[in-house]
Amino acid sequence: MWKNRENIEEILFLLETSHWPAVLQQQSTSDGVELGTIFRQLKDKLQSTLNVLEFFQSKNSDRVFNTVLTYMPQDFRGTLIKQQRERSERNKQAEVDALVNSGGSIRDRYALLWKQQMERRRQLAQLGSATGVYKTLVKYLVGVPQVLLDFIRQINDDEGPMEEQRQRYGPPLYSLTTLVISIRLFLLVLWGRFEAENFRKRQQVALLEQAINVYTTEFERFIKFMGDVFANSPFLMSAEAAGALDARGSDEYKEISVAAGKTYEVFLTVDSINSYIAWDFSLVQSKINMDIGFSVEFSNSSGEKTLILPYRRYDSDQGNFCTCMVGSYKMIWDNSYSTFFKKVLRYKVDCIPPVVEPVQSVTEVEGREDPSSDVA
Repeated sequence: MWKNRENIEEILFLLETSHWPAVLQQQSTSDGVELGTIFRQLKDKLQSTLNVLEFFQSKNSDRVFNTVLTYMPQDFRGTLIKQQRERSERNKQAEVDALVNSGGSIRDRYALLWKQQMERRRQLAQLGSATGVYKTLVKYLVGVPQVLLDFIRQINDDEGPMEEQRQRYGPPLYSLTTLVISIRLFLLVLWGRFEAENFRKRQQVALLEQAINVYTTEFERFIKFMGDVFANSPFLMSAEAAGALDARGSDEYKEISVAAGKTYEVFLTVDSINSYIAWDFSLVQSKINMDIGFSVEFSNSSGEKTLILPYRRYDSDQGNFCTCMVGSYKMIWDNSYSTFFKKVLRYKVDCIPPVVEPVQSVTEVEGREDPSSDVA
């Protein structure tokens, strides 16, 4: 998919008016005007196909992630994992934007996009095998079935689900890839010889037009077919469909009684900045509506304290924040103002470590076209 996308963009670049041969840019003859109209139509057709491809890749990537997310605990931890993924994607996009702004070519941009795609695959494998930065993270995901971890670890294996898709649906895509590369080379030759005498422009343009029409029609048909394949893939099954909701919901809240005039404290140690501290709590209510004070403070290695979340009284609350300091964070539930009533507190707290983008020392090189590379 990525090779097709790259070559479509290269062709669109060549079809921009500023890159036409000088004699064609002048539009000084009726023949030139007519050819110019044809090239603009071809550009619009390829742009439409590119839009279809980009939507397909984005939709399938989101679908895999959202399917995995259905197996995650349905509380603040699932939300935080989603937030970290969004932050990771923003960082990747910023890296691409920086390359483009520095004058990087289309080829440079797609080399970077492919490198990022390989990094997404490595992160899936790390999550599935609970290695790397995910070794710490997975222990917080209580209730995630092992079958899911096995799936995301093996999805891109040599004999995994994606390899099966490559073997089954790869050959038609490889033919389309060959065609789009040929169209690009043909257009380069056409531009180079366009002003030569006795060059049969009409015949060559007609051939180009026919090739682009065939390519865009067949490629969009292939994209639609692959969309149906992945929409009905048995290995992309939600937790509800897989009957895993009970396992996912096995993570219980803790319950503690906070006596009148007392406080209850929970300490969380943060080893990495950009970790997330999150909480979800409520009071078991009786006939009288109850509330309890809640605040968060930080202590560094020298014992110096900093107030993170000011004291406020709640009957329930859910929240999180991204840490900017390593050390000890203390969550305090304060019932000291109450003279007679104890408070039954149900709570869940966690420190979610950051998903760090590993630094790569070896440049990834795309070895083969992959009909499912955009999915995982």
